[in-house]
Amino acid sequence: MNYTSVARRDGRLWFVQNEQFPGAISQPHRLDQAEEYQREAIAFVAGVPIDSVDVSVRVSIDEHIDAELAEAENLRSEAAEKQARATALRSGVAQTLDRRGFTVRDIGVVLGISYQRAHQLLARKEMR
Repeated sequence: MNYTSVARRDGRLWFVQNEQFPGAISQPHRLDQAEEYQREAIAFVAGVPIDSVDVSVRVSIDEHIDAELAEAENLRSEAAEKQARATALRSGVAQTLDRRGFTVRDIGVVLGISYQRAHQLLARKEMR
């Protein structure tokens, strides 16, 4: 089962508490230990085998930083979606130009990319 826990800095330790089982609390020294510590705590409190516990740990610093991190993640996600769309459009244009007899080097110039990248875009269709 999937669980979510929140980690907050508490002096030299992290205070990590599970949202579904608030009694599942751990205090690792390092944030990279939080997930494993929470798996153990959740398994104990829920009475389930540790290998059945999947947990994601969300870090909460303060309201301002949390909001900035959330905005940054949203922007990163939007950028990834737009990059994928741009790649798909460039690939489609490259395919069209290739069918019209353009050389790979000319396709690269038209798209503003290297001819090697143009070749990669053309190879994408062949791989599908």
